[in-house]
Amino acid sequence: MSSPTRDMAFQTIRGTFDILPDEHGSSGSTVPASSSWRWVEGVVRGVMERFAFEEIRTPVLEPVELVARGVGAGTDIVSKEMFTVERSKETYVLRPEVTAPVMRAFLQHHLEQRGGAQRLYYIGPCFRAERPQKGRFRQFHQFGTELIGSDDPRADAETIANVRAIYTAFGVTRTTLRINTLGDAADRPAYRDALRDYFSSHLDALSETSRTRLEVNPLRILDTKNERERELLGDAPRVTDFISPEAREHHARLLSLLDALEVPYVEDPLLVRGLDYYSRTVFELEHDALGAQGALAAGGRYDGLAESVGSKKTVPAVGYAAGIERLFIALEAENVDPPLVSSTDVFVVTLGDAAESAGFGITQTLRTAGLSVDFALGGRSLKAQMKAADRSGARVALVVGDDELEAGVAQVRDLEFGEQRAVPIAQLALELAGEGAA
Repeated sequence: MSSPTRDMAFQTIRGTFDILPDEHGSSGSTVPASSSWRWVEGVVRGVMERFAFEEIRTPVLEPVELVARGVGAGTDIVSKEMFTVERSKETYVLRPEVTAPVMRAFLQHHLEQRGGAQRLYYIGPCFRAERPQKGRFRQFHQFGTELIGSDDPRADAETIANVRAIYTAFGVTRTTLRINTLGDAADRPAYRDALRDYFSSHLDALSETSRTRLEVNPLRILDTKNERERELLGDAPRVTDFISPEAREHHARLLSLLDALEVPYVEDPLLVRGLDYYSRTVFELEHDALGAQGALAAGGRYDGLAESVGSKKTVPAVGYAAGIERLFIALEAENVDPPLVSSTDVFVVTLGDAAESAGFGITQTLRTAGLSVDFALGGRSLKAQMKAADRSGARVALVVGDDELEAGVAQVRDLEFGEQRAVPIAQLALELAGEGAA
């Protein structure tokens, strides 16, 4: 293995980025500060808890067959975008999405034995070998829900209400909810045949990609971004003409529930989603700042997934996935700034060797009392230490010098208002911890 030289340093892999304490630029994109990511995750967790969803965490590495069976062998994810790892004649994949892994965990650990439908949510990284562009990275971050064990239309409505509640909590309002039904798996062959018949008479207008899709899964053509092909979609067969009465009733019930919740939506008969496991409900929440690839979040019902990955019986389920990087783009477009909240309560400033030693002990005492405490290393001047205290965002600076040590006190300076008072060193923890609680 080669080592870096003085003229070369290791860099992040194309399509990935570091998350730093400060906002920074990476390959033409702005990467928010780590505090902004924590804020996003906190808001998501707060809404999930209100909806009684419980967190699940699955490995980043999964069996390649799980993804191939779950997502679909004919999808772009499986055919073009997976990162695979070979080890001891086994092939693994860096998870490109989380729904199939969550279903694998549900089946493996027999979560149905907990009773009732399982309300699960996740937050974490995924990996796809895509061409990096705005809002798309090779390592990206998602949050989402999986409501497993119910075919009740209220589960679909609950899932959509959850995703809307999350973006409302962020103050993101310029969204459009598109919704459709794909019917049941038994409805699909007749619709595929109708699409093949229709598009076969327009082969000259189809791209090479769409011609391949015509053979493997013609529903994927409905998701095309090619302008010439989109013109053909106007006269293409509609899936709603091929679905069963039961699927039609399920969809009608879902729409009535959304109407009762006053959730606005647009019915889109061409919405299909790109993964094979969807049935009945599919939806996307779009934002106008994201361009052609405008989905903030997308999902639907996937009652056949469990059987695809090895279950002996049908397990009804519905969920969605949402990109955190895309959320940041929407926040910026709507001028929503993550709150600037410092985790530092106290910054200790010392003058002289004796005070430096005493200040280090005071720092540990205050931390034991539950306070977040910072201090400057390297024997810096009073002016430099006070500048560092201001940059830290601390509520107060604790100033200790020879005079303060002799008197057994420390000067407590309010960094916002400039007020200062002497507090006995023995009482610092009690007094400052009390102020922090207040």
